[in-house]
Amino acid sequence: MTISTIQVKQETKKTLQSMKLHPRETYEEVIERMIEDLNELNEETIREVEEARREIESGKFVTHEQLKKDLGL
Repeated sequence: MTISTIQVKQETKKTLQSMKLHPRETYEEVIERMIEDLNELNEETIREVEEARREIESGKFVTHEQLKKDLGL
């Protein structure tokens, strides 16, 4: 395994720190998890997300507050 040093802004480092699942998780593990998550977004999922965004932009959604009201909660 080759180890490389990379430069990231302090803000990026703070973001990576906040994404750790446990304190001893390495930044490498955080980045690997992010890459894995991205790879899981297949074309169908991407289309579904794009469709959902279009629906939200066109106002085709119900807020939590409205749903609770509709359900009498």
